[in-house]
Amino acid sequence: MEITGFQWEEWLDGAISKLQSFKLLRSLRPICLQNSIEEESFLTGTCPLEHRENIELFDGRSKWDRDSVEVIVSESTFQKWLHDVPSSGDDNDSMKVNVTDDLEGGLTDGNLRKLIIFSGNDYLSLSSHPAICNAASKAAQEYGMGPRGSALICGYTNHHRLLESCLANLKRKEECLLCPTGFSANMALISAIGSVASLLSDGKPSKDDQVAIFSDSLNHASIIDGIRLAEKQGNVVTFVYRHCDMTHLDSLLLRCPLKKKVVVTDSLFSMDGDFAPMSELVKLRKKHGFLFVIDDAHATFVCGENGGGAAEMFNCENDVDICIGTLSKAAGCHGGFIACSKKWKLLIQSRGRSFIFSTSTTIPVAAASLAAIMVSKREVWRRNEIQKRVNEFHALTGIPVQSHIISMVVGSEEKALQASQHLLKSGFHVTAIRPPTVPPNSCRLRVTLCAGHTNADIRKLTSALRKWVHFQNEEPSCRPRL
Repeated sequence: MEITGFQWEEWLDGAISKLQSFKLLRSLRPICLQNSIEEESFLTGTCPLEHRENIELFDGRSKWDRDSVEVIVSESTFQKWLHDVPSSGDDNDSMKVNVTDDLEGGLTDGNLRKLIIFSGNDYLSLSSHPAICNAASKAAQEYGMGPRGSALICGYTNHHRLLESCLANLKRKEECLLCPTGFSANMALISAIGSVASLLSDGKPSKDDQVAIFSDSLNHASIIDGIRLAEKQGNVVTFVYRHCDMTHLDSLLLRCPLKKKVVVTDSLFSMDGDFAPMSELVKLRKKHGFLFVIDDAHATFVCGENGGGAAEMFNCENDVDICIGTLSKAAGCHGGFIACSKKWKLLIQSRGRSFIFSTSTTIPVAAASLAAIMVSKREVWRRNEIQKRVNEFHALTGIPVQSHIISMVVGSEEKALQASQHLLKSGFHVTAIRPPTVPPNSCRLRVTLCAGHTNADIRKLTSALRKWVHFQNEEPSCRPRL
């Protein structure tokens, strides 16, 4: 039976009214910086990027794209890494080397090593794009770092407002709230959701008035920590459903007597590389009337025709109530955001402690992020290149691949470390993922594919992986012994 109406709007209105009556509803008041561009867009609150033509764009891979996937480490650091020697980052020799050589083959005069990164999150390889670098440099020269304070005090400017408008447009949402990191965004949102219960109860809610949060068992640590904080405050009760198991989730929802229900899930899981069953979640939302929240960190800018993320890819943007995103991965910049309605933004900026008590994003980073949105939307070839690398990896290995994140479970911690060390010797930066990030005996190699990678990179990587991972297009007799 499908539930009609959406009670969360009523509860949200009630919570905001309580905040108003207590004079606790906080406001964001943008400071307009001198010499600021996009004045008309600032006054109208619209995203200017659709009409901006002065950003340099490219129709294919360039040298700076390789800079995003190639790194150099000192030989001392390399050896300590290879032998898993604990380090606090104090390898002083790395501060003394002078990088002047073209590191073909991965080794120069014995002091430096070149590694190809297959473990980062710079999916579109935008961190070194000239347009992003120039935007950050220009903003720094004109404004410095910008006003330093929390957004509610003096840290919110027209640059932040424009960035929020463009992100809301990307996510097809009414509003957006910038946060210092994606982690703080999840913390702020979940604590704000929990506050609905306490506000409507004029204090600590009874068990019947608490918020029921249903969380996928493999959700990101920031979601888990946000839920733990809300639990500690006595506002929520948590139900963890088996990973992507919609039958289990449906059963938990049916048995739960609480009215205020929330389902929160990663849209693309960072350690397994699989997508949440978005279409099935939408059906359950219509059936149970829960608030549907996704953490779209690893899909934003990569998935969907316009880079709108998993909801755009699965054509369910209108069914997702709140979307968490990040500027620290595919955008190549830094920070997090919450795309939502105007009412939810008012509540979060008034009750989300990790937002309220954090200094706002610097102006150069906000300016760079604006440029990144433009580039990601118009340089479509970047998303196409990622898909090519995904297809090539699958063709060479036979391993089923859902996304640009490829998880290859090798078992024990010892095996994962040995495999990572072998890849390091081969010139690849692929870290072993171990507990507590993943459960014991499910240690893995996590490979991420980026626009800056080439077909040759994929071929070399799969050749190095062959010793440690069973390729499904091989005969059983060819399988290596671990």
